[in-house]
Parts: sequence; C-alpha cells; structure tokens
Amino acid sequence: MPIGEQKPQINVMVLGAGVIGLTIAHVLTADANEGRFKVSVIARDLPEDINSQAFASPWAGANWSPMFHADERRFRWEKRTVEKLREMIPAGLAMDLPSRLYFDYPVTEEALYCDGIAKDLHLSNVSFAEHPEVQALVELNTVSINPHTYLPALKAEIEKRGVIFRRHRAASLDEICQMAGEGGVVVNATGLGARSLAGVQDTKVYPIRGQTILVHAPGAKHFIAKYEASPKPEVLYMIPRPAPSGEALVGGTFQPGNWDLSVDWNTAENILENAKKLIPELSTPSVYIKHHNVGLRPGRDGGPRVETEICVWPKKSTLAPGLPQPREKRTLVLHAYGFGGAGYQQSWGAAEEAVDLLKQALTT
Repeated sequence: MPIGEQKPQINVMVLGAGVIGLTIAHVLTADANEGRFKVSVIARDLPEDINSQAFASPWAGANWSPMFHADERRFRWEKRTVEKLREMIPAGLAMDLPSRLYFDYPVTEEALYCDGIAKDLHLSNVSFAEHPEVQALVELNTVSINPHTYLPALKAEIEKRGVIFRRHRAASLDEICQMAGEGGVVVNATGLGARSLAGVQDTKVYPIRGQTILVHAPGAKHFIAKYEASPKPEVLYMIPRPAPSGEALVGGTFQPGNWDLSVDWNTAENILENAKKLIPELSTPSVYIKHHNVGLRPGRDGGPRVETEICVWPKKSTLAPGLPQPREKRTLVLHAYGFGGAGYQQSWGAAEEAVDLLKQALTT
C-alpha cells in the first residue's frame, strides 16, 4: 500500500441494539480507532422502542450495586464502567447515587468487591429495633442512569459518527455474516436471543424475570437495597434516577427460568408494601405509581460470553445433498452476551475488552 493511502474500512454488523450492542458500537467508532470500522446496528428492537419487552435494556435498574462475585475480569469491567458513567454526570446522563445497603448477615468490605468502584464507603454493624433482622449497614456512593434517556442518547451519539441503524429480525447468524461479507465482522450482542438465534443457539442462556414498579418519589435520594443470606425470588431495592428527576425504580423479583412477561398483581402489591417498611420516603403523599414493569434479564450459566470465533457460512444443506453446494465463506464473529442483571454496570469495561479482542483477532 502506498505511503499515505488509507486502509479500507472494515464492515461491522452489530446484531442487537441493547446497552451492550450500542456501547460496542460506540467504542468501535471512537477516535482512537481512527475510522477503521464502518458500523451498522441491526436489531428487531431499537432504542426508541422503550416499551418493548422483547429486549432487556429498557427495564433494567441501570445502577451499580455489589454483585458479590470473586471474578477479576468482571470487576475490571465494572470499575471501568463506573469511571465512564461518572464522566457523564455533568451532562445529566448519570447521577451520583448515595447508597444504603442493609444485610441480614455479617459482611466485610472485601466481600463487597467494590474497592476502587464505590466512594465514601462506610461499614457498620448495627441493630434496628424496627428491623431486628438487619445485622450490617453499608453506606457508599455510586452512580445510576435512566435507560429511557441513556439508550437514545447513545444512539444519537453514534449516529453522528456515521453508524447506520436498520430494523430487522435476524433468523440466523449466517444471515448477518452474509451482510458483513468476507473480511467483515459480526458482533453478536443478542442477549437472551442468543438462545434461539440459528447458528448460535446457546442453551446456557436463560431468562431471569424481573418485575418492578416505576414511581414518582421526589423524596427518594438514596439507592436502598436489602441483601439476604438465603437468595429469594423477591428482592428489595429502590433506585432513584436522573432525567426526569423524582423518578425511582422499586423492585423487585429475580426469577431464573421464568419467561412470563405479564404483571403479577400480587407480586406488585408485595413489592410496594415490603419497600415501604424499609423506605419511609415511599409512604409520603407525593408518591404515586407511574408504571408496572416486567423484563427478562439475559442470564447465562458460566457468566457472560465475550470472545471471538470464525463463522463458516452458508451451512451445507442436508435436505438436498445431491445439489451443488455454495462455496464456504468465513466471517469473524465477536460474541458479547449473557450479562444477566449486570449489563449496564459492566457495559463499558466489557465493550472495551471485546473490541480489543476483535482487533487482536483481525491481526492473526
């Protein structure tokens, strides 16, 4: 190649427009990559489909909270993500979030696994007359965002960089590989869809049903959560949100294997009544319900899949073996899915690592 001649752009098809797909598209089109990638986002559901239950991102809590996993890789993802989100506080896309975490068992700072992520951490062994089950209180500062403003903002930013969005329901990985072509790249950020996408069909992927209540609660200033030693299908938390101010998400449920997208009204009543017992701000006259939510987190046995592989396409037909078969082609695929309830809080760290893996694969 003559000196000064620019390398041709690599065609990248990002399959999935949830927080992981959008964040990877953002990283691919960052100045540091010097226009190396021509990116398109292909998805059945786009960020403006904020009421669609067909993907998880609109329904997430979208804050940082301890996940209690001793996993250095995911810890790095979370630390980097919180750094990025804090950079967005002045623009109003994120908010500083004072937090109070109640535990019904003794806890140590090491168990929280948040060194370098949370600020102003204070752990105390306490007893409450009205909550005798509580054995520890952790106070700290983290960050939260509002998916309803954050996702469209991400989309708008990468559209300015030339990213093209296309609404399309993909039936197979082969189909998207054909769009990318040989020499191109596919990013598989399909979340729960990775279980049914032909050519992937990852049976390790499963739904984790989350039911929550969005409330107008202008007095809610803290992230409140209660952690129990014995995991239960119902969990208690409240997450204040930026833009519009005064909103908070109250939850919720954590139900692995449950595909039900309908609102369970008994569960909704339990969520609010249990939350009021621990969070007095929810009992003031100014509080009212704005929306009942149900979403399916994309869980995966063994944790998130973030890796590259070569997809060979089209698949040979076994239905008509006597007919001439098309020439096999190869396309690089970057998989990034299965983040469960941690998609937002791991998004930037995971996306940056994923793009690094992609660039390494392109040089080998």
